[in-house]
Amino acid sequence: MKVLKNARLIDGTGASPVNSATIVIDGNRIIEVTARNRGDFPADAEIIDVAGMTVLPGLIDCHDHLANHRYDMAHRWGLDEPASTRHLRTAAVLRHTLEAGYTMIRDAAGLDAGFKRAIDEGLIPGPRLLVTIAIISPIGGIGDRVSPSGHECLVPADPALPRGVANGVEDVRRVVRLMVRAGADVIKCATTGGASSRAGHGPRDRAFTLDEMKALVDEAHLLGRRVMCHAVGGPGLRVAIEAGVDSIEHGCYLDEDRELIPMMAERKIAFVPTLAVYEYHRESPAPHVRERARALRAHHLESVGRALAAGVNVVAGTDAGGHGHPNNAVELEYLVVAGLTPMQAIQAATSRAAECLGLAHDIGTLEKGKWADLVLVDGDPLKDVRVLQDPQRIKRVVKGGATVISRP
Repeated sequence: MKVLKNARLIDGTGASPVNSATIVIDGNRIIEVTARNRGDFPADAEIIDVAGMTVLPGLIDCHDHLANHRYDMAHRWGLDEPASTRHLRTAAVLRHTLEAGYTMIRDAAGLDAGFKRAIDEGLIPGPRLLVTIAIISPIGGIGDRVSPSGHECLVPADPALPRGVANGVEDVRRVVRLMVRAGADVIKCATTGGASSRAGHGPRDRAFTLDEMKALVDEAHLLGRRVMCHAVGGPGLRVAIEAGVDSIEHGCYLDEDRELIPMMAERKIAFVPTLAVYEYHRESPAPHVRERARALRAHHLESVGRALAAGVNVVAGTDAGGHGHPNNAVELEYLVVAGLTPMQAIQAATSRAAECLGLAHDIGTLEKGKWADLVLVDGDPLKDVRVLQDPQRIKRVVKGGATVISRP
């Protein structure tokens, strides 16, 4: 048994902080959260006095690319270093992410299911993982690995990371099944281009027909998988929502079609705006990427504000990977800039994120029966959410009842 006492508790539900809270952990679960003092714990209980610290649920990033480390094509195609070096680099990112207080990550493509197995077996430290394996898109979409010269990637496909190009209703169903066979917990697809995609396939350019997307969503749901969809703007954004995906990733131009946000609210489609990645894209060395990212900024912020007002579940995701792996909590700072309160930003990375992942029964709040995933912070993130970005302010991280890092 582990007992944390005298904590300032932010439980993730949105309730006001509780001072002098006690959290009791038995095994990998929380068995009690209370504001009253207790002294009747077993003699062998580990009592940890955390006076002066703020305790929060383990943080969640709903959109990361843990195995991606740069945007250049040689790296995207796996040509710049041996696979072993790349895997070890990814393992280091997993450890650093966990030590920063992130106990759950939904990887949005590029990470094979072996990393999840390695963490579960205790071979390497890392957060809990949901993996998508690869992005499903049609020919010419963002999942189609084609060079600027028009040549397709000649590197043999890794069977752990099957390619996601699918065309037509039946092929879409086939590729969804292929991803599930490879270990996908979630299906990732794309119905538009993006800021960083090739010139000629931009944020408002469509990929997939409505019939194809309906088939994709239907097949994924039949196989018990949620669907996260890269959809930035234009008709492809509408197609994703009409098809019934479970979350919209990016959604920068939601403000341009007044029907879309109410549809998302009605259908309980989550919104993962990934604000952090566009901060990077606005300074990209590629002119077309810079132009796209700067053009969408005002729309993006407006979309977040309208979604929040409409009751859409706005959740945190960095889209890290191509722009390196900054502290995932930078997204909370940008969510506050976009109009969320610090408490709402914390919920976006805890309870709201857990809802988006379909894991609210186990994570996202510090309540009896939940997994004992929590982070202890030196400071008050409700006064300045940026304290969550400072590794030296993250004093203790607990995952499944086990302390994974403790700093003086």
